[in-house]
Amino acid sequence: GALLVNERIDREELCGALSPCSLSFEIVVENPLELYSGTVEIQDINDNDPAFPSSQARLEISESVAAGARFPLESAQDPDVGINSLQTYQLSANPNFALDVQTRVDGSKYAELVLEKELDREEQRELNLVLTALDGGSPPRSAHVQIHIDVVDANDNAPVFNQSTYKASVRENTPSGTLVARISAYDLDDGPNGDIVYSFSSHTPAKVRELFALDSATGELRVKGQLDYEETKLYEIYLQAKDKGAVPGVAHCKVLVEVVDVNDNAPEVTVTSVYSPVPEDAAPGTVVALLSVTDLDSHDNGLVNYVNDNAPKSSQDSYDVYVLENNMPGIPILNVSATDPDLGRNAHLSYTLLQGDPTFGHLFSINRENGTLYLLTSLDHEDQMEFSMMVQVQDSGFPPLATNVSVSVFVTDLNDNAPTVLYPQPNTTATYTDVVAPGTPAGHLVTKVVAVDADAGYNAWISYTLLQATDPSLFSVGLHNGEIFTARQLREDDAPQHTLVILLKDHGEPVLSTSATVSISVAEMVKEVLTDLTDVAPANDPRRHVTFYLILAVILVSAAFFITMLSVGIFKCYKWRQSRELYNSSRSTTYRTPGPFHHIDAVRGGFTPPSFYHQVYLTTDSRQSDLLCKKPFTSSPLGSRQGTIRNGEPGLYHQIVGTASRLPTPAE
Repeated sequence: GALLVNERIDREELCGALSPCSLSFEIVVENPLELYSGTVEIQDINDNDPAFPSSQARLEISESVAAGARFPLESAQDPDVGINSLQTYQLSANPNFALDVQTRVDGSKYAELVLEKELDREEQRELNLVLTALDGGSPPRSAHVQIHIDVVDANDNAPVFNQSTYKASVRENTPSGTLVARISAYDLDDGPNGDIVYSFSSHTPAKVRELFALDSATGELRVKGQLDYEETKLYEIYLQAKDKGAVPGVAHCKVLVEVVDVNDNAPEVTVTSVYSPVPEDAAPGTVVALLSVTDLDSHDNGLVNYVNDNAPKSSQDSYDVYVLENNMPGIPILNVSATDPDLGRNAHLSYTLLQGDPTFGHLFSINRENGTLYLLTSLDHEDQMEFSMMVQVQDSGFPPLATNVSVSVFVTDLNDNAPTVLYPQPNTTATYTDVVAPGTPAGHLVTKVVAVDADAGYNAWISYTLLQATDPSLFSVGLHNGEIFTARQLREDDAPQHTLVILLKDHGEPVLSTSATVSISVAEMVKEVLTDLTDVAPANDPRRHVTFYLILAVILVSAAFFITMLSVGIFKCYKWRQSRELYNSSRSTTYRTPGPFHHIDAVRGGFTPPSFYHQVYLTTDSRQSDLLCKKPFTSSPLGSRQGTIRNGEPGLYHQIVGTASRLPTPAE
């Protein structure tokens, strides 16, 4: 059982900067069968000298730099670890500078020059210093670098970072070119002395420069190489901002980049077979093999779990459920069934109703254990005809697996709504009267009953029948459209007012119905219709007094006009008689020169219809008068019309004016 070294061991080659450096192995022991794990730790010895990147370093420092200014120096690298790694720096004696040794987060050391006494270019143009790096070995190993400092005149304003430390985090699988951080500095100088160039500080490790890139103009720090959380979890990056003056001003900052672990390493299963072949009489429980699982990721990404690899499966992806409206609340309407081929907790299923619509929680509920879907309230087809929801079936594994099943609930219609009459409007004080003229032939469309039914399909089909009428033989109703036609030609002896009661029925089960009342007036003119409407106006109509006074005013004005016209007619007749007497007295005259025309207007009197107006023109020397006979003038039932007829005979002029709404009948 002795463990021997098979070849020379180099800790720096095996582990690099990782500490402690260890090698793991496993040993299988039989009889009894056991598995042991072992670890060999490789200890470091001080076999490497510290080393600087270059043998010389050159600095340019303005004489205007104040005491206390710090200047980072290139760091030495020592591949050894622990006490054998780089421990400190030493600076040669000088009157101006001191050395400040700092420690990074990972424990490595770096040095900065600290200006204790301001420089004077007129006294000393340059300085030469020696920086020594020492490790902690016994005896210690060392390395040296020559530092040459040029004291020059530079601008008096150095760049200034808006913060001394920047923090950022980036995932280890972040692709190249991804922005990590953006540093920013400002310089109060103008021109080239104020232009800033960003760069890595001199003591930034080469490994960092391989993984990150810095834009010298914008200060954007981006990923350049492939980051690995398992190799390095935190990067401490030192950057500087330098202006473009003759003696550039420099500012320094630090960027801490945290690498975030991603699950980029699959678990590794190691199977060690220790009992093969297996005898056919092996007892139950006999160990056949040992398995070990490892994952290089960290935290939750490195946790390994067994078994739950099957999601629940439903017997169908979607369900369509049909429910009659006006249902009883609390009834089950569906059972969602699903199975899971896993075992134990991984096969235990729970059912959840996903709340896509917040109102569904008041309408539906599902049993978490068996998947039964319940309807909690009564549904109305006229309110909403369809509901769509999602049921989630989830097992109890870790992590749990789930399957979604869509459920559509359709509300079927019942005949629970009677037809509703839209025209004529029911339950109103206004009276709707349709008009038909006397003598209207059969088949004339008088009006139409308009109705709707809130139900759907066959339950919403409406039929119209004439239930009651003043004269059942006069009007008919369309069975399916509610149109009211004249069944025969209207006669003079038909009643002037007709009331029809129309029965409206749907085709549901049971049949629901309603009725509509239609009033129809038989009238030849609009005036008669308006009179009829006035007669049937409700007693409480506030406009009935206005109508009465308007009719009374028309009657009084007509009577006054008639009396005036009668007086004028009598006066004209009197004048005419005087002219006849004058004519008879002048018959004995041998000759009389004709004088100017005199006219006598015969205006309508009590014997003349109000539609006529005529003028008779006579001469004083005429032996007889020519009177043009009156001719009837065709009237317009609603308006007034004026016509003019001129006689062909000289000296005669005849004019007829129609002013009434209609002409009197022969009987009148």
